[in-house]
Amino acid sequence: MNTRIVVLLAASVLALSACKNETPTAQDQAAEAQSAMEQAGDSAAAAASDAGDAIAEGADAAAAATGEAAAEVSDAMQPAVDATQAAASDAADATQAAAADAADATEAAAQDVADKAEAAADEAKN
Repeated sequence: MNTRIVVLLAASVLALSACKNETPTAQDQAAEAQSAMEQAGDSAAAAASDAGDAIAEGADAAAAATGEAAAEVSDAMQPAVDATQAAASDAADATQAAAADAADATEAAAQDVADKAEAAADEAKN
């Protein structure tokens, strides 16, 4: 729409300048047409700038939405990460406890064997 206005105003200016009517009224009308054409050009430039701003704002909004979605996914995954860490810690604790129990049982078995060997040695002496 703005382009049509600019084209019509430019055609009006060209038509008036082609007439070469140098009366004050013709000169005033030509000046008004020139002014209107400049205003239309400014309006078209402003509209293009506004369209560019709208595109930039849309891109910013999309980026913000993407960032928010990523944060929500991260927040949603945090309980799973915490549960996995807790399970790993529990498994490590259980493994450590089982190893300690096995070491204690091995020590007890070795002591029992040593006690029996000592008893057998004492009986063999007698």
